[in-house]
Amino acid sequence: MKTILDNATELLLLLFLIITFLQSGIDKIMDWKGNLSWLKQHFAKSALKNNVPFLLGIVLITEMIAGLLCVAGTYQIIAFKQTDLAFYGAIASCIALLMLLFGQRMAKDYDGAKTIAIYFIPAMFLVFLLQS
Repeated sequence: MKTILDNATELLLLLFLIITFLQSGIDKIMDWKGNLSWLKQHFAKSALKNNVPFLLGIVLITEMIAGLLCVAGTYQIIAFKQTDLAFYGAIASCIALLMLLFGQRMAKDYDGAKTIAIYFIPAMFLVFLLQS
């Protein structure tokens, strides 16, 4: 219990990222066609329009890696008091969010980009906490 309390901030941020990325990744897997259809429309007037299926796959893989590393990092902190995997999960989460931000900016969806920035703040804060 002491380990959980001593690392409460890191663990709560990891849970936030786990929920964010595993839910998003699972949704992409379960409704690939629906996501692809919506994204093709979303990027229809952007330079990314011809690469949507490939880019969706890259985002899916990145989100799942981020979520799974955060799960493993949570376990590693609780079981071994180590933060390596949590740090890698936080980095992967930031990379996934930067990819999403890039896409929103390319689609000129500035409100969507603002939303991504809100997610980026806790992810970066976790990187900061785990860096030392």
